[in-house]
Amino acid sequence: MKVAVLTLAAVLSAGATTHCVVVSGLGGEPDYEQRFATWAQDLDKTLRETPETHVETLMGAKATRASLRAALERTTREAKSEDSLVLVMFGHGTFDGTEYKVNLPGPDMTAIELATLLDRVKAGKQLVVNATSASGGSQHALVRQNRTVITATKSGTEKNATVFPRYWIEALRDAAADTDKNEVISALEAFKFAELKTKQFYETNKRLATEHAMLDGGDSNGPMNAGRFALLRIGSIQKAAADPAKRALLTKREQLETDIDKLKFQKAAMPTDQYKRELQTLLLELARTQAEIDK
Repeated sequence: MKVAVLTLAAVLSAGATTHCVVVSGLGGEPDYEQRFATWAQDLDKTLRETPETHVETLMGAKATRASLRAALERTTREAKSEDSLVLVMFGHGTFDGTEYKVNLPGPDMTAIELATLLDRVKAGKQLVVNATSASGGSQHALVRQNRTVITATKSGTEKNATVFPRYWIEALRDAAADTDKNEVISALEAFKFAELKTKQFYETNKRLATEHAMLDGGDSNGPMNAGRFALLRIGSIQKAAADPAKRALLTKREQLETDIDKLKFQKAAMPTDQYKRELQTLLLELARTQAEIDK
């Protein structure tokens, strides 16, 4: 069977380095082989447009369990606490009721082994997008605090090939995915875009849905964590990220947006006047920072 895997310690905070490893293994069937390889190549191409990105690609017979371990171990050595780690898997997965495995040429890799490798990475924020069949069976093993896990299926019993990854890639290429119009496509926005497109696919084709995507943010702030996890910058923000003089401003903007989200989350427990004052202060500072970015 064939699987395509992408890992990157991405530029999710301005100035951080992106470490990308793309793995596209054997397909077992020509249709799947072509499909998974195309997804991996498309994602690789899209993410190479991000400044300060290093990409490593493993194809065919080189896309083994040992190669994936080595790629994650390199990321462990290279990633810093300010970096972010993303693991994206396309392909086939299996679940026997207890253990999930992603299918690779030669020995497969279990979700537990993946989690062990990811736990060693110092990156302060992590995202796993397991878009394989039966991927829901991996969620329990992979979820951690500060690690968002997205799966194409809600359980390990949804075993059919998935279409979710097609729309996950599309989300990073379609400005419509940027629903808050801040020129940053977040993990949450990409998830919602792909989830909706997947649902529409089954409805349009009058087919019973055999996959139901899930997102677990690792703690009670899960949706907020995913919403602040920047996958890709677009438009003027992408250009600003390429300018060393403006990266610090982008980092400041992202922190202010995070602070605003946290404040909104705490609103019910705060006096109304205090909430309004703090919100106004943050919004004014955000406006000033954006003005500096736009110069």
